[in-house]
Amino acid sequence: MPTTQNNMPQIKRRNFIIAVPALGFGSLASAQSGPPTYPAKPIRFIVPVSAGGGADMIARATSERLGKELGQTLVVENISGGGGAIAAQNVARATPDGYTLIQAYVATHGTAPATRKLPYDALRDFTPIGMIGTAPNVLCIYPGLPVKDVKAFIDYARKQDGNIAYGSAGAGSLTHLVAELFKLQTGLTMTHVPYRGVAPANVDLMAGQTQAAFPSLAGALPHIRSGRMRPLAVTGMKRHELLKDVPTFEELGLKGFDGEQWYGIMGPAGMSPAQVKQLNEALNRVLTQPDFKDKLAGEAVALAPMTPTAFGAYVKADIERWTKVAKDQKIQLDS
Repeated sequence: MPTTQNNMPQIKRRNFIIAVPALGFGSLASAQSGPPTYPAKPIRFIVPVSAGGGADMIARATSERLGKELGQTLVVENISGGGGAIAAQNVARATPDGYTLIQAYVATHGTAPATRKLPYDALRDFTPIGMIGTAPNVLCIYPGLPVKDVKAFIDYARKQDGNIAYGSAGAGSLTHLVAELFKLQTGLTMTHVPYRGVAPANVDLMAGQTQAAFPSLAGALPHIRSGRMRPLAVTGMKRHELLKDVPTFEELGLKGFDGEQWYGIMGPAGMSPAQVKQLNEALNRVLTQPDFKDKLAGEAVALAPMTPTAFGAYVKADIERWTKVAKDQKIQLDS
């Protein structure tokens, strides 16, 4: 019995000694199992156009490199339809946890909000993350016209008594609104001929069926180089390096022609500021990679790193610009 009594305290003491380290390891495990570091899983990257076009290429090139910067995959998901409205609505309704993003562009967050009733608010329903880049539109004319510059074109068009037609990629598109802005600032009367996309508009311009158009530089460049279109001026605040001899509208005294094709990244409203900062910094690192500029050169995109605040202000100004044009020219589309 004495032996048993002597052993009892020893057993209890050993249990106590073993239990203390166990409690310590439990606390450490609890501390290490907090919220996972963002991003902890693949990110949906929604592209509001069909696969295969220029905007899709920009999205895939950007997302691949952004994923490497973040250490996580961005899964590109093409959702076309409604001029980008279906994709934008999808993102606006997503949980703002950083795992659903969209490549916003001038249609979803510029011209469409100015001309249509949409199932989302382009400003309130989204969190700006950063700009990818911009590309100009260019006033091109049928090379058979007897003019070589914008002033001569304006004089010529005025003498045609409204018989100048311009083509666009469709009602409410950037190619439409830029032309209407040109009409506002010059006082010209030109007839709008909307097409189902920029390609057929370009075909008719080169054939002389229309006399002018305002396509994106990327879409027009091959035809400019072949001599089948004559470029007169570009949008934006400075000349484009691919058309160094072609002036900007701004240079020619037509103010407010800094509206361009643009591409950026947004998420749903209410995203964590820490996540937005992380995504923005990663995106801007991508935009400084020397070969990334070459990658996007085919789309005539000039890379434009911005803070989220600056990008948000850019989008707001773009919507205001095209809303004014649409109001002044009485452009309001049903869908």
